[in-house]
Amino acid sequence: MTPKRRRLTILLLAALGLGTATALTLTAFQDNLVFFRSPADIAAEPPPPGRNFRLGGLVEQGSVARGTTAEGRPNITFNVTDGAHTVRVQYSGVVPDLFREGQGVVTLGQIGPDGVFHAREVLARHDENYMPPEVADALRRSGHWNPASGDPPPAAGWNRLQPAQASERSSGG
Repeated sequence: MTPKRRRLTILLLAALGLGTATALTLTAFQDNLVFFRSPADIAAEPPPPGRNFRLGGLVEQGSVARGTTAEGRPNITFNVTDGAHTVRVQYSGVVPDLFREGQGVVTLGQIGPDGVFHAREVLARHDENYMPPEVADALRRSGHWNPASGDPPPAAGWNRLQPAQASERSSGG
């Protein structure tokens, strides 16, 4: 083999190795990416089975049911809503102290075959003025809040909002 052909072979093997390493790295990142979805996003396009994602919205008034598992762990089920759609969530574990009805929540998990979101982690907002950016974006997309009209509606009323009410309020009527 001539030196020129040997250099070309080495260069091609190095490029193939670099391409393989890049593909493996990107595949590993894709498996670990966790996307945020609102209940309306799930209704419009259900995620693939077994895919982890974050579900965010508001804990629906009157939907929280607490219990214990057979192993004695706390178990809680509740609905997460964005005003337009609702998703049932089941979580086994201790929820944050700030978790309550009418408050913002972001959960991490996946949808089961029964249509219930099985959460592995539940995060509650940290004070009455904070709204997770994902939840604010979901409220804007669903037509329940127009940032140009001022502050978001009070959390206690989000479960009862209708898009028409939100747009009337934003237009000043």
